[in-house]
Amino acid sequence: MLSASAPLVLLQHGGLCSLLGKTGLAMLRYRRGPIVAVVDPDNAGAKLVEITGIPHPAPVVANLEAALPMGPTVAAIGLAPSGGRIPAVMRRDVEAALAAGLNLANGLHTPMADDPRLRSLLHPDRWIWDLRREPDTLRVGAARAAHSPARRVLFVGTDMAVGKMSAALELHQAGVNQGLAMNFVATGQAGILISGGGIALDAVRVDYAAGAVEAAVLEAGAAADWVLVEGQGSLLHPGSTATLPLLRGSQPTDLVLAHRAGQHNLLSLAPDGPSIAIPPLPQVVKLYETVAAVACPALSPPCRVRAIALNTGRLRLEEARAAIIATREETGLFCDDPVRFGGAALLSQLQEPSLAREPLARV
Repeated sequence: MLSASAPLVLLQHGGLCSLLGKTGLAMLRYRRGPIVAVVDPDNAGAKLVEITGIPHPAPVVANLEAALPMGPTVAAIGLAPSGGRIPAVMRRDVEAALAAGLNLANGLHTPMADDPRLRSLLHPDRWIWDLRREPDTLRVGAARAAHSPARRVLFVGTDMAVGKMSAALELHQAGVNQGLAMNFVATGQAGILISGGGIALDAVRVDYAAGAVEAAVLEAGAAADWVLVEGQGSLLHPGSTATLPLLRGSQPTDLVLAHRAGQHNLLSLAPDGPSIAIPPLPQVVKLYETVAAVACPALSPPCRVRAIALNTGRLRLEEARAAIIATREETGLFCDDPVRFGGAALLSQLQEPSLAREPLARV
């Protein structure tokens, strides 16, 4: 529904300096279409590169009204708050956007298309896209993706918001640059807004979650030699339920483990919860491979973690390089930061003959 060419204003209230704004930050980094302004009252007038490190030219303004002279046609919500509820200050700018004749892309759990107040403000021939909706056709997963002829790479993590989607998008870009037939399957709000399609996995009833992933992977694999599946959550996180449906639905040939350098405890827990340590990375690798062996028993050879995508965004360059070397030595696996250094090295590693598989016959 959101075309790549649509001029967009990003509603990022308080999210430019917080993990709550990861959806908008990802769009600033990866959306190919124009983002003409960012609304964040906390940082109005500042430069994005100074706040976020992302070299994007869009101005940061205090409210929706200040963004209108830049000519947006779509307002997109860039926050991913816990529980998905819209802050009151953002609600005012959502209403202002609709009143001004803009379309609205909403990735929150709170639906807006059926809100009477918002519907009354919506101009004719404009739309409200609640992307967190179940697909219309659902069926229970049955490991059908194991028969896909495509190479299927699933990105998993030690925590939420450690860079799974970013690593997948960097690998996708590296493949496109090489002329490879590569598809990206988005499974969360940021990935869907960036790519224009996918499944909002956390909006699908649990009995059908693996089936929804399976259908998306089969469709992507019918038109590409590589399918990159955006990961969600973590097996280590007590609030995450997404990893098993992703494993079962995608039947991955390869796993890439995303981890934030220097992170020793889960950061995405509720403030009243206990502190939970991240086990040593070799243990995490073994955990994912053990679960994959049960979730994907038909795969031959079995699914393995092939690389570590290390998020070094909080480190200086020399610290980042040292952390990558240390992680390689700790795990015995290839490690790189595909966001900082590009996805070409990760792609090259996955293309190594020792990792290649015999192609499956198309069915």
